[in-house]
Amino acid sequence: MVTDSVLRRAAERLTNSETPLLDARVLLSYVVKCDSRTLFRELTEEEEARFDALVGRRAAGEPVAYITGEKEFMGRRFLLNRDCLIPRPDTETVVEDLIETNKLPEPRILDLCCGSGCIGLSLAFFIKGSRVSLCDISEGALDMARKNAGLHGLEKRTEIFRLDVISEPFPKGFDIIVSNPPYIPTAVADGLEVTKTEPRLALDGGEDGLDFYRAITPKAFAALNSGGVLAFETGYDQGRAVSAILRNSGFINVTVKKDYGGNDRLVRGEKP
Repeated sequence: MVTDSVLRRAAERLTNSETPLLDARVLLSYVVKCDSRTLFRELTEEEEARFDALVGRRAAGEPVAYITGEKEFMGRRFLLNRDCLIPRPDTETVVEDLIETNKLPEPRILDLCCGSGCIGLSLAFFIKGSRVSLCDISEGALDMARKNAGLHGLEKRTEIFRLDVISEPFPKGFDIIVSNPPYIPTAVADGLEVTKTEPRLALDGGEDGLDFYRAITPKAFAALNSGGVLAFETGYDQGRAVSAILRNSGFINVTVKKDYGGNDRLVRGEKP
């Protein structure tokens, strides 16, 4: 069967997807191991059978990124498992801001709740003189972060370790601390489809969604060098609340930046 027909049939099966044709293209690219622009050729019976099985998994609700085990972020490929939150384009707003505003040739950076490592490792890649520490409470996520550090040749400029950001102290001496913590209110998380497919540990931010911001901010203040920056990803309506938490912990020049969709996405502040 020609690939065009295969894609159309697959897209028709993906009734639960907002982007059925795109999902089908990604899965078929994964099966035939080629760029989506070079897909249009005859499939072998084995390829067609494998593709049909993957489409069935997607139709049952499994995210494409978990099926393929990878996701693009900041133009680079990151490996994933089910212990990692799937990287979103909105998170690139945080990384881009820190790259653009960094003035130090060799900043020390700490990525809290690192998941796959997409934030910290992207900063390590684009800020060539940086040294980056990445931590998470999930050993499964840390395994992926280590693999991604190796994938991008960043082992010598990164350290990766387990840390419970709620209950444990942070190492000190950093110029930038960044985190995309769990920030969805518990009651909201209970009703979201994403919590059925991605790790709730990386999503549920407590009753009002702010538990991790409250826990991280004062410890980050103590761990930063003078003039250091704390940067958080936030939910679409949390900019004002998270800004208040930073100001109450002593941060100055607190600002909110919106993502390309016009929603609150980044809150950053400086240590005097």
